[in-house]
Amino acid sequence: MSQSALLIGEISHARKEWESLSSKLTLKEFPSGTRERFIENCKAGHYDDVVALYRSNTSTKYTGPFNAEMVAVLPKSLKYICHNGAGYDNIDVAACSERNIAVSSTPVAVNDATADVGIFLMIGALRQAHVPIMALREGGKEERATLGHDPKGKVLGILGMGGIGREMAIRAKAFGMTIQYHNRSRLPAELEGGATYVSFDELLANADVLSLNLALNASTRHIIGATEFGKMKDGVVIVNTARGALIDEKALVAALESGKVRSAGLDVYECEPEIEPGLVSNPRVMLLPHIGTMTYETQKEMEILVLDNLRSAVEKGELITQVPEQKK
Repeated sequence: MSQSALLIGEISHARKEWESLSSKLTLKEFPSGTRERFIENCKAGHYDDVVALYRSNTSTKYTGPFNAEMVAVLPKSLKYICHNGAGYDNIDVAACSERNIAVSSTPVAVNDATADVGIFLMIGALRQAHVPIMALREGGKEERATLGHDPKGKVLGILGMGGIGREMAIRAKAFGMTIQYHNRSRLPAELEGGATYVSFDELLANADVLSLNLALNASTRHIIGATEFGKMKDGVVIVNTARGALIDEKALVAALESGKVRSAGLDVYECEPEIEPGLVSNPRVMLLPHIGTMTYETQKEMEILVLDNLRSAVEKGELITQVPEQKK
């Protein structure tokens, strides 16, 4: 039996590169549909020769999450899931590992665009830019503008100093900020870029701006909640471009209302696409609709990286950017 690759959803910028794989694989597609139909296709044997599949965060709207239920019905031939997205919390990696299915994601490709949005949100939150922007849109006068704060001289605390966090640090230093960070383990000196490694509690206590740049999993869900806000400086600014559920949003609303948190800049939300009403109604919160990676250049680079992973899997039996949970 020949080997196949399965594309779930669409490829917008690297279609030619996907089609070029036809010299090595039979290409199959599930461009749209429902979770029920996809599961039916799996059970009916339509994908029994598929060794690798391409999925994305956006294709989740067709299949739903790749949770244990879904992983259980995937074809026995499947060895690789090549995922388009830096975040992959909609894939049950443990269930995949039990079935010896290797999973890749797209770090690196997303770093610059996401860090750019993080800095945009940070400056917007520090300057409370939403207030004058809305005043202009509504025909208001300039006195509706609020007095903001400069980034210079402030401590940027980065929770999760991976690729995106390091790019945030590079950009923030250009604004005259001091960088502190916390990871599960300290980075090698050459990757720290002059940033100071501190404990989690020290980061909470020291940060004037706290940026969340870590993955969402069982141990990081609600890593920032009422207890953590209580350990922060009065008037702290919160920035989140990672995953919404890293923050207990109801606790964030309460912290904003009490003044503990002066302002926030958010690109992600706990129950997307729904947003906590207390965040929407608060003029001191800068909100974006999850556009961290939404540039042409980044989207194409992400698609190419997924296809590079797929090609490497078929040709060499290994993924280029396998998720860290599966790395030995």
